[in-house]
Amino acid sequence: MNIVPHNGQVFPVVPIRDGIVYPGTEMILTFGRSRSVSAIEAAQSSLKRVVLVMQKNHSVNDPTPSDLFTTATIGEIVQMMRNEGEINALVRGIAKVEILNYEAVEPFFVARVGPVEDIVEPDDDEMKALTRHLTNELRRAVNLGKSMDFLTFMNIMSGVTSLQLSYQIAGIIDMKPSERQELLEIRSVRERLEREIGYLAHEMKILELERKISSKTQEKFDKNMREQVLRERMKTIEKELGEDGDNKETKELSDKIKKALMPEEVQKKAEKELARLNQMSQYNPEASYVRTYLDWLVELPWAVATANDVVIKAAEDVLNKDHYGLTKIKERILEYLAVMKLRAYAQKQQEEVEKAATEPHKAKSAPTILCFVGPPGVGKTSIGKSIARALGRKFVKMSLGGIRDEAEIRGHRRTYVGALPGRIIQGIKQAGTKNPVFMLDEIDKVGTDFRGDPSSALLEALDPEQNYAFSDHYLDVPFDLSDVFFITTCNILDTIPPALRDRLEIIHFPGYTEEEKFHIGRDFLMDKQREIHGIPQGTVSLTGHALMTIIRRYTREAGVRSLEREIAKLYRKIAKKIAERNGKGAPTFFLGPKDLHQYLGPYRFSSYLAEKTDAVGMSTGLAWTEAGGEILFIETALMPGKGSLMLTGQLGDVMKESGHAALSWVRSKWHDLGLDEKFFGKLDVHVHVPEGAVPKDGPSAGIALTTSLVSALTRIPVKRAVAMTGEVTLRGRVLEIGGVKEKVIAAHRAGIRTVILPKDNKKDLEDIPKSVTRDLTFYFAEHMDDVLKIALSKPLSVARVRPIPVRPSLHLTA
Repeated sequence: MNIVPHNGQVFPVVPIRDGIVYPGTEMILTFGRSRSVSAIEAAQSSLKRVVLVMQKNHSVNDPTPSDLFTTATIGEIVQMMRNEGEINALVRGIAKVEILNYEAVEPFFVARVGPVEDIVEPDDDEMKALTRHLTNELRRAVNLGKSMDFLTFMNIMSGVTSLQLSYQIAGIIDMKPSERQELLEIRSVRERLEREIGYLAHEMKILELERKISSKTQEKFDKNMREQVLRERMKTIEKELGEDGDNKETKELSDKIKKALMPEEVQKKAEKELARLNQMSQYNPEASYVRTYLDWLVELPWAVATANDVVIKAAEDVLNKDHYGLTKIKERILEYLAVMKLRAYAQKQQEEVEKAATEPHKAKSAPTILCFVGPPGVGKTSIGKSIARALGRKFVKMSLGGIRDEAEIRGHRRTYVGALPGRIIQGIKQAGTKNPVFMLDEIDKVGTDFRGDPSSALLEALDPEQNYAFSDHYLDVPFDLSDVFFITTCNILDTIPPALRDRLEIIHFPGYTEEEKFHIGRDFLMDKQREIHGIPQGTVSLTGHALMTIIRRYTREAGVRSLEREIAKLYRKIAKKIAERNGKGAPTFFLGPKDLHQYLGPYRFSSYLAEKTDAVGMSTGLAWTEAGGEILFIETALMPGKGSLMLTGQLGDVMKESGHAALSWVRSKWHDLGLDEKFFGKLDVHVHVPEGAVPKDGPSAGIALTTSLVSALTRIPVKRAVAMTGEVTLRGRVLEIGGVKEKVIAAHRAGIRTVILPKDNKKDLEDIPKSVTRDLTFYFAEHMDDVLKIALSKPLSVARVRPIPVRPSLHLTA
């Protein structure tokens, strides 16, 4: 018999973590906390009534009255069973109550409660529609797989009041604890039903997704089962016909192994792996790994080679057609090809004599590896393609920039999932021949980290004494790389390990002169960009003066990449104008120097000679960079002080030492330079090299630093059209330096007319193009006095400067 509590009646209170027993519903609950057990036992011994209230936070183990909601349900303990300190009880909800206040908290909660009456709306058409819709949705949910008590479901379907329906549905819908409490607190039955319709609709969407996923999984499983059954039937049929499918695959691989003409050792390895594959089940995961490994072995060109007929004259024609200038580079490459041809002929004769030899002798005839060194954009990569075309071989390029993993070169071992051969073996497979031209680009940019040192892995591949038996970790069998024509490229040699550099034949690519850039732009780049931009031939006429203006005022580089970009920009502007005419025909564009501003904008570079007149304390030096030669200005300022020297412009240690050496020489020559004996104690000297964001280092700016200091101290201007390079000692001797060709080309490009070089660098003029030397005057100096005599705009006092002796310090003029 259900007894509705009267207002102010006192009952034991049991907190529930995350569940609610609604009026008219039953639930089995487990009570383990001491307060809860005490409250249930006290209720069982009296009226068997207990107030069930939900906690606001289910994670609180020892809640206080403030941790509990105020709207609760009074329940009747129908059955109870004790089990090792816990109580399992079947509780039936009787009525909804409100907790007015707590009378006690120990040994369990005791609260005074009051009844809460629900507002039951009239049973009109809208209420009937709500209840009918809710029962129909519940039926659909059960059909979709929702689990619930069968008796509860039949009770709802047999017809209950709207109030009973609202509580029965609330007890079986999957909701958050907070949403369950909200439903309990709602007093309007209609509002509760409407809220429950929304919750039930959300649950049905989840049930539909679950059924969809389950259906897809089942379909996939059925498909796999069907395919498996069909395969087994096919095997049975093939066996009856004498055509075993497994044997067919094995036979195909066996035929491929024989056709590949592998070395005997490799063929034995392949046949062994094929035997393993034949013994495996097709469902064994390792079978796919073995099959992939065998595919790599049979697809490599073990015996496929391109004809190696080197015709020197034809190769020379290809190189001249593809590249302008680079005379010494082409000559060195042709020498290399000639040696390769003679070695191939000698090897052929040796093979005829020593047919019985067991050990391979290919390493004896393998040439060295070429390494093209030079600034970006001077044609290192493109000349590699030309070599391949001249030899009639396939061309493969592998970029090494940023590679830090040794496995990129040697491959991964087959024990790793997704293992593959290294990029060298991949390139050989891509070429389809065992003797391609293989270019290793940017070899100076190989990195090193915990995964290994790729440059060390390259030692075996690039060593002619070892690469006839190159071992890739994935293949695990030797592959002959001695027939591969390896070419490497880099911008600098400093970052290449010495052991690797020792295996390379270094060929230096200098920067292009203005004349060479002019011919390249006119004969190659303009036609190339015209075709790329779809401009008809004869539409654009760019004068030679305009092209030279682009070279001088819009680009400043050793190569021609920026020049090509500027020409492409010019053609893009013209292509746009042609396209805007809507098919009316392309006019002819005649472009001179004055028209360039319209297409390329204002000049990006003015003349290098920043000073219009000779300046005191400012000299012009020459520097070598990765991008070719550059000129740099050195400025010296004097100010009252105590004799300190300040060097700025992001200078390296070597260049700072050159500055101190220059100052020491000036101080030691105070009398010859007409200076006061104690001049340095009264002055602070500041030497600055502009473009401070660019790091600078090296000893070759020594004479330029010294000249700048002497000019500032003697107040004699330095000739602005004179550039110089050379190391200076404390005794004033001018020592030999490197990078002369690049530095002289940079001086010519900048408009310099006089260059001072160390006497020992006279021999380097042979490598400089005639088009450069005929425009420059060269002076070769042994001592700083020689430099000052040429660089300063007026001579020092003859009585105070030692006379320059007659020596073979040449003065070359055009």
